[in-house]
Amino acid sequence: MRTGEIKALTGLRIFAAVWVVLFHFRPLLYQAAPDVTAAIAPLLDRGAQGVDLFFILSGFVLTWTYIDKMGRSWSTRETLRFLWLRLARVWPVYLVTLHLAALWIVFTLNVGHVPAEHVEDTLTATSYLRQLFLVQLWFQPYFDGSSWDGPAWSISAEWLAYLMFGLLVLVLFRVGRATRARSLVLLSIAVTLPPIMFLLATGHFYTPWSWLPRIVLQFTAGAIACLAVRRLRPSDRTRVGAGVLALVLAGAIVGTLYWFDAHPIPDVIDGGGVVDVLFVPLVIALAVGAGTLPALLSLRPLVYLGQISFSLYMVHELVHTAWNWAAQQFELTLAGTAGPWIVAALLTASVLAAMLLYHGVEEPARRWMRRMVDVREAPPSSRVDDDAEPADAMPTTIEGARAAKTISARAG
Repeated sequence: MRTGEIKALTGLRIFAAVWVVLFHFRPLLYQAAPDVTAAIAPLLDRGAQGVDLFFILSGFVLTWTYIDKMGRSWSTRETLRFLWLRLARVWPVYLVTLHLAALWIVFTLNVGHVPAEHVEDTLTATSYLRQLFLVQLWFQPYFDGSSWDGPAWSISAEWLAYLMFGLLVLVLFRVGRATRARSLVLLSIAVTLPPIMFLLATGHFYTPWSWLPRIVLQFTAGAIACLAVRRLRPSDRTRVGAGVLALVLAGAIVGTLYWFDAHPIPDVIDGGGVVDVLFVPLVIALAVGAGTLPALLSLRPLVYLGQISFSLYMVHELVHTAWNWAAQQFELTLAGTAGPWIVAALLTASVLAAMLLYHGVEEPARRWMRRMVDVREAPPSSRVDDDAEPADAMPTTIEGARAAKTISARAG
């Protein structure tokens, strides 16, 4: 059984999170540094695709961690344990940011002259209960406005994927045993195509209920990609080649975004969304690769930033919203030499808040909730976390030549 952390995928998470953060900060960036922002606009304008990358990573990681435990046969106990551990992973930070967002809305109602928008439809008991139980997105076709903390919509979508995982993993286990690695790679890429087809057909990536095929298919694609990696037996030379391929794919993603910005598809506004098709090959290449980009993403600082990426994803919009309120309330502007420094301070504040959430809420609460279902935790140096990220993609982990070194880390 392969366990532990694929460090390159943990490092990739911070780039997905920052991509989303900068996408939300675009208006501020345009005010503070219009020329620089215009130069990187093709990247910034497609930052929402970072959520799709997160969905793929989630499907990959959870399949890597749980397929041998849950895939052979149905176990109600194991399924409930899985769901509880997923709650332990996402719910504490989610609850904190949910209530911070609610407090912020109340604050704007009682301080100043710039109240939060659509308050009459926001602070309701029904909305609160739906968000508390992670189901707020399931009742509406668009995710905008579904959550008090904007990015939380994707956690509601992920919760749907977690609920279906108990049955999905039974199918995945059998598909993985019956299918060759090359066919699994092609299948995982093919599963990402329907949302792109909808994009090309409608001209928009964001259409009614578009979030549903995005989470179901991208999550499943990541899971199938994991099956492919489990079947691969790469040589050292192949692993180095995969590392180079990962670098090429990252460059191709950037190049594709610039190409479609300069040469838009007729009648398609969100043409850059086609880069989603490159995410699965990138994840596979990083999972088995060595050197170059996998080595870079495996550096300790990037791995740490990847670990706090969920907290950053959940808290950054609160910082952004607070600034927007202050700018309107006090008629502040980002024009002039101080603008770039203010935006840099806001981004730094988001990272510091994420670090605080990670160390003060996310990890302590996760361990506390795990202890509710684990009678006794083994010492960190000797245990493998059941809620772990995949193992570092060493040749021994992929080839099984000797027992793989296991590393405690976190999923999702």
